[in-house]
Order: sequence, then structure tokens, then C-alpha cells
Amino acid sequence: MDGEELTEQETALYDRQIRVWGANAQRRLTKSHIFVSGIQGTVAEFCKNIVLAGVGSVTLMDDSLVNEESLNANFLIPPDENAYRGKTVAEICCDSLKDFNPMVLVSVEKVFEKFDVVVIGYGSLATKKAVNEKCRKLSKRVAFYTVDCRDSCGEIFVDLHDYKYTKKKLEEKVECELNFPSFQEAVSVPWKPIPRRTAKLYFAMRVIEVFEENEGRKHGECSLLDLPTVLEIKKKLCEANSVSESHVPDSLLERLITGTIEFPPACAIIGGILAQEVIKGVSGKGEPLKNFFYYDAQDGKGVMEDISNSFTS
Repeated sequence: MDGEELTEQETALYDRQIRVWGANAQRRLTKSHIFVSGIQGTVAEFCKNIVLAGVGSVTLMDDSLVNEESLNANFLIPPDENAYRGKTVAEICCDSLKDFNPMVLVSVEKVFEKFDVVVIGYGSLATKKAVNEKCRKLSKRVAFYTVDCRDSCGEIFVDLHDYKYTKKKLEEKVECELNFPSFQEAVSVPWKPIPRRTAKLYFAMRVIEVFEENEGRKHGECSLLDLPTVLEIKKKLCEANSVSESHVPDSLLERLITGTIEFPPACAIIGGILAQEVIKGVSGKGEPLKNFFYYDAQDGKGVMEDISNSFTS
């Protein structure tokens, strides 16, 4: 990503942000290629933000067709049925994103090997594990992110592998390095050594992932009728991890399985945080999030959690 210098047109268009993070960081952004899968409300907000920031290209993948839930939180889909009839969500969002910044190449594709960043939105447990593993096996470093939003709650996961970056300390630039676990490693950490102050959403999301995998459900294909099964899975996971069932509140699990429609204000916040992290990851400017972020609109709090095997070492 350290190719050509910025053009005069790019320098003029991105003048304000160059003043914030510098020309080198903006140059890395304009040469970066982002792959995004699963375009619902939070991911739509993310895409809008990185297109405005001036990445080189954004490639979308989402073969689903528009439904009422899509229209609820995804502002990239026009309300006029004639505008989206017969098109996939990716195709419609591609058309809308091009209007935000003509200098960013936005397209629809189904492969991710040639990208610098891969973002998986609303993916299954198996998909997140498999794609992260493929990214780690590629010859070049590919930053991997997942995002999931249910009701007014959201989760972001980040894997930057062995990542070097700079940050300011007492007016001096300091070179830093972080080692990130894979998604498989991060969700396989035994619960007992994890501090009790850790966000309950971390544990609740793991329960929901196992439920959807066991039942063969897609993201959001659940209702209050599924609560007994979800609670039984919670009980088994807590027993297997030797922790109390209070680790995962029943009320939180109920919210996650009944709140299948995204809350647009939460989408804007989580999508904004995700875009900020991708920009940091690409530019190498600022300390990145390691490795989970949680937001719950009920209390308005955003929490970063570092979940790794360090708890067991």
C-alpha cells in the first residue's frame, strides 16, 4: 500500500483529514482495498464512512434480496421499490455508495484474496472462523474484522495479526507492536479465567452463535419461542466452563433473540467505530482496538475487551 503519491485532486479533496492524520496515512488509505460481506444497517454505516474517508476501493458481497427489515436500517437502499426490484442488496448499495465519493471504486464481487481488509458482517460462527483462517494463510497480511448488531447491541472483532503502529507519547512518536489472536482462538478461551467485569455481551454472543450453528439458523432467524433452547445451551456452556449461569443474564439473551430488527442509532455508532478501526489499521496511525468492542444503547456504554489466551498462561 506504499505506492504512488497522492494526486493533486486527492490532496484537494482530502485536505481536512490530511491535516488530522497526515499525507502518508491518507496515501495508504487511497491505495487500500476493502472487502465487505453482509450489508445490513451497521455495515451500511461503515461503508459510507470509509468511502468518505477515501479508501482506494470497496468491494461488496451480499446476494440477499431487499425485504422490510433491510429498509429499516440500511439507508443505502432507496425506498422506491422500482429502484431495487430484481437487484441484490450488494448491487443496490454499490450504486448508492458511488454517489458519496466518485474517487472510490465501488464494485460487487465474491472473492477476497486480493484485498488489504476483509470485513464480515452478520456472519455465522463457521463463516467467521473459516474466512479468518483463510486471511491468515495468505502471503500478505490481511486485516480481518467482524461486526454483529442485534437489537440495540453490537460486537466488533479485530484481528490484525502481528501489527506495528505509531502513537504519540509526550510529544514523541513511539513505535509499538501488538499480537492479535485469531477469531477461533479468541472465542475458544475458557470462561473461568476471564475477569468477571468483562462485558456480558461477549458470553451472550457466544451462546447465540452456538444456538444458530446447532439449529442451522441464519443470523437473526430466531424468536422468543427459541428461548428455552437458548437457555439450555447457556447452561451447558456455563457448566463446561465451570462458571455460574449468572455469567450470561437470561434477560440479555432474550433481547438478542427477539430484537431481530436493528436499532438505527446503534448502527451509526457501531458502524462509525468499525470505520475508525479500519482507518487506523490501514494507516498505521493510532492504537488499534484489541480485540473485541461492545456497545449497548440501553446504557450508552462502549467497552473494549482484550480476550486472548493470556488469561490461561
